[in-house]
Amino acid sequence: MQLFSRYKHHSSAPHVALILVQLFFGTWPVVGKIVLRSIPSTGLVAFRVTGAAVAFAILRRRLGRLGKLSKRDLAWLVLCSLLGVILNQFLFVKGLSLTTVINATLLGTTIPVFTLVISIALGHDRPSLRRVAGILLAAAGVIYLVDPLRATFSSETTMGNVLIVANSLSYGAYIAISGGLFRRYGALNVITLMFLIGAIVTLPVGGLTLDRERLESAGLIVWLSLVYIVVVPTVGAYYLNAWALTKVRPSTVATYIYLQPLIAFSIAPLVLGEKWNSRTLIASLLIFAGVGLVTKRGRSSAVKEVAEHPEALAH
Repeated sequence: MQLFSRYKHHSSAPHVALILVQLFFGTWPVVGKIVLRSIPSTGLVAFRVTGAAVAFAILRRRLGRLGKLSKRDLAWLVLCSLLGVILNQFLFVKGLSLTTVINATLLGTTIPVFTLVISIALGHDRPSLRRVAGILLAAAGVIYLVDPLRATFSSETTMGNVLIVANSLSYGAYIAISGGLFRRYGALNVITLMFLIGAIVTLPVGGLTLDRERLESAGLIVWLSLVYIVVVPTVGAYYLNAWALTKVRPSTVATYIYLQPLIAFSIAPLVLGEKWNSRTLIASLLIFAGVGLVTKRGRSSAVKEVAEHPEALAH
């Protein structure tokens, strides 16, 4: 953290930070897949959410006390934690355990599309021909990748793909409704409280699962990977991202988001032996084209919210 404070006046520092953020986020599904070979998905969620909650609480304590929320905003905070942490983590990690890193990362890029759909449904945004076309293109890519016509729900990746799509919908809803909380109380305050609430739910659920597992056989690599997941793609990436948002425009931050799939697509074949195929390539072209149309510079409030939440693609 001190490194970026020392160079806070250097024009390239925010861009270096954003590249690191995407590198950190892009490695999370790959490292998570390694952990899932030895620890069940609910256990991994409990480790990540609880570890991040403790780290964020310590960080928030060092920077000042947590602000108090009104009773009405407390209800919104609980809903945001449910959508953005609890359901997001359970759906994504379980989906990751049942599908490939490449599929999970690709389907995760649909979050801006779901955010816009929900924002339009809530009356925060207006539909336009370009946005509708983008939504339809991205949806076509998702449908083609999930392949519901041939799905048996016993195949190797179908259920995992469906869970990742459900995760994107949950996180898109979170982004669409959370903007007011962040503006009123600050990003670090809200994130800390969200993870603390998430830990209250995920720790007992994950603990029950882990109680039936023989964790002593997990191995050093798995434990180091767990520490990496908490420290690097969660606490480190969120902190650097928040710092970068104070230095550059949200639209600039948003342009870096799509480095995440490229990083994951590059690492997954080397580390996990996953392979691209023609279905993945065609789905990628459709989804990226659709997301590109949806997030094209404009006055969409939903797109602005996504730009201010680039951790959305990190899960």
